[in-house]
Amino acid sequence: MGPPAAGATVAPVPYYQFHIPAGSPSAGLKAEIAAAVTKVHTSVTGAPARYVNVTFFELPPGNLFVADAPVGQGRMVGLIRSGRTAEVKRDLITGLADAWSAVTGEPRDGFALFFQEVPGAMVMEYGEILPEAEFD
Repeated sequence: MGPPAAGATVAPVPYYQFHIPAGSPSAGLKAEIAAAVTKVHTSVTGAPARYVNVTFFELPPGNLFVADAPVGQGRMVGLIRSGRTAEVKRDLITGLADAWSAVTGEPRDGFALFFQEVPGAMVMEYGEILPEAEFD
């Protein structure tokens, strides 16, 4: 993977994007979800809380699907730095799913999480390029 194209922006990492149904119970719990996500990420990875970015997108009914069937629970896409062990990634994704369920009361089996890994050198936060994950 090469550097980003001129003028491209690189999202801060970790960057957790939640796509949730508008008006759902989870839509009213954004601050609680963000706090839980931050707690899980920092406790599992050791990364500073100031690196954890959480965004919510509320989607109107009929905009979240699995195959051709609409779904009523959210989806999360997380950008994380590459270089973490399989165990850390497993602890992170299960911890995030458990935190989601604890805060929202929604079962884990209706929620989907996806990770995309990016090198630390592809991220700038607070004016500094991030170190690789193994140096946290």
